[in-house]
Amino acid sequence: MLSSRISLAKLSTRQLCRQLSSKIIGVDLGTTNSAVAYIRDSNDKKSSVIIENDMGDRTTPSVVAFDIKQHKENNNEGAPEAIVGTRAKRQQMINPENTFFATKRLIGRSIDDDEVQRDIKLLPYRIVKNPHTGQAAVMTTDGQIKSPGEISALLLKYLKKTAEDYLNEDVNLAVITVPAYFNDSQRQATKDAGKLAGLKVLRVVNEPTAAALSFGLDTMTNKKERNLVAVYDLGGGTFDISILDIEDGIFEVRSTNGDTHLGGEDFDNVVVNYFIDQFITQNRDGNINREDIVRNREIMQRLKENAERVKIDLSHVKETTVEIPFLFKNYHFNLKMKEEELDKMTQHLIDKTIPPVNRALKDADIEPEDIDEIIMVGGMTRMPRIRNMVKDLFHGKIPNTSVNPDETVAIGAAIQGGVLSGEIKDVLLLDVTPLTLGIETFGGTFSPLIPRNTTVPVKKTEVFSTGVDNQTGVDIKVYQGERGLVRDNKLIGDLKLSGIPPMPKGTPQIAVTFDIDADGIINVSASERSSGKEKSITVVANTGLTEEEIQKLVDEANANREQDNLIRQRMELMTKADIMISDTEKSCKQFNKLLSSDPEYKELTEEAQYLRNQIMAFKKDENDMSIDVNDIKKRTDTLQGKVFKLFQRAASKKDSQPPST
Repeated sequence: MLSSRISLAKLSTRQLCRQLSSKIIGVDLGTTNSAVAYIRDSNDKKSSVIIENDMGDRTTPSVVAFDIKQHKENNNEGAPEAIVGTRAKRQQMINPENTFFATKRLIGRSIDDDEVQRDIKLLPYRIVKNPHTGQAAVMTTDGQIKSPGEISALLLKYLKKTAEDYLNEDVNLAVITVPAYFNDSQRQATKDAGKLAGLKVLRVVNEPTAAALSFGLDTMTNKKERNLVAVYDLGGGTFDISILDIEDGIFEVRSTNGDTHLGGEDFDNVVVNYFIDQFITQNRDGNINREDIVRNREIMQRLKENAERVKIDLSHVKETTVEIPFLFKNYHFNLKMKEEELDKMTQHLIDKTIPPVNRALKDADIEPEDIDEIIMVGGMTRMPRIRNMVKDLFHGKIPNTSVNPDETVAIGAAIQGGVLSGEIKDVLLLDVTPLTLGIETFGGTFSPLIPRNTTVPVKKTEVFSTGVDNQTGVDIKVYQGERGLVRDNKLIGDLKLSGIPPMPKGTPQIAVTFDIDADGIINVSASERSSGKEKSITVVANTGLTEEEIQKLVDEANANREQDNLIRQRMELMTKADIMISDTEKSCKQFNKLLSSDPEYKELTEEAQYLRNQIMAFKKDENDMSIDVNDIKKRTDTLQGKVFKLFQRAASKKDSQPPST
């Protein structure tokens, strides 16, 4: 049944292409800039092309504004119309509180998130709690609350119209890219934004994977030899590193890592703080209070725009000048800044990209020198210091800078759209899961079904049984994590299977299936084979983990692996002993009359009760090392031997008794 559903989904993609639109657009919904592309036929060759917007630009600033003041002056009814892209960015200086940028860093995040709390102090607009979801939202000066998804939807709507105007046809289908380490909530919020914009989002593709598609389609698709590619993607708000294996048209992600709150915005903030310190130092006689500057949203916006310009300038020249007249009261700001100064003040941010790179290489089980190509994606990778650092990380391998870091992700998204529609053939994209997936089994142990970095889509089935006699239902809890016990992992779903016929524990055969599609959506089903009872769930999107949670779980698993394994082994031994003792107690009741006078019978029942007490003590505290599991194992094995001999004698006595009349 599940495979039939997958086949129907594949078929409907082609049908949608014919019925709704002839084109699937590829969208890079970026933190700083966004872009849209499509597949074009040119001399019998398919190529991905960036579509220029109505301003003639190949990328669109990811900025949305509302002119509240003008709307009120004109006495217009309803909500003010949104201004999107370049036009929104141009009026940012005079309307900072109603101009929303970098909202991608807020999408799918709780208002209590540490990173959101940090952004509240730095951004010129208000960030508030969404009363319906509890997540971070933005607020205009007239009290309108907009979710980051709504802001993204306005950007997508603009990009959709850009594509429609260029292609002269309706566009309804899209592939949208997201950071590789976006969690389920962030991915779902992005898909919902597409829906709000009037788009059917066929696939959510990881940004570094899309970049590899863009780079590899022409250069590597037809090559038979294997190529290992590292994609280093440092954009406006996020950092990703992915290791891909490209061979004969198959793009397989070996591993991925990153940070969803590290990017150009953080570099800008460092420069802004430097500007404030320098401005106060230059004007000591003015008795300028730092808090007065930080609280002034217009001043902060002027500083941010200049910080961004300086950062871009110093990617091409060694020195640049900042001149801001009347920055505060009657004081001007003038400053010369050198490339090495920018490098020094942002080195801590650059260094934050190193551990994810090393983790990705380790997870892919390869060495830096094994990498054939390094692709640099995202505007921040134009910074010379970053390029040199990446070169050093990969033992002198020079990064490939032939791709346009601002456009390659959108181009890759369009290529994936072409693969889905059938326009591009002989290309297969395989992505991976970030964490191990499994279920809780008897005693609170974690039983993995799908290990981390497994290629998706994937389907896996394992058979389990009950741990208590006459169970008529089981509660299947789905977890993500790397620890041996479920208490140390993250619960992401709960499936209840009822209607199981009463049977002794260990008898029912319950098949549990994990089915993960190409978007990373997890479907879990369970069926009891003798009765045919079946139940399934789709793991909901708001239960994902942030990249910090993922790495914390992995680090904790590595640090506690030995202890976890010991506890797990102890628990498994106790579970086996528990089942054996239960069987012994049942048999004792059955043969009680025949064996009650046997001297070994009393010893056997006393030994069984002792073991039962030890097991109960262990269940109360599995960390209690005073309980000697090895002793229990020996006693259980000895008991099993005695039980066998005793019950053989009982069976002989029963056979020798005359039939009752």
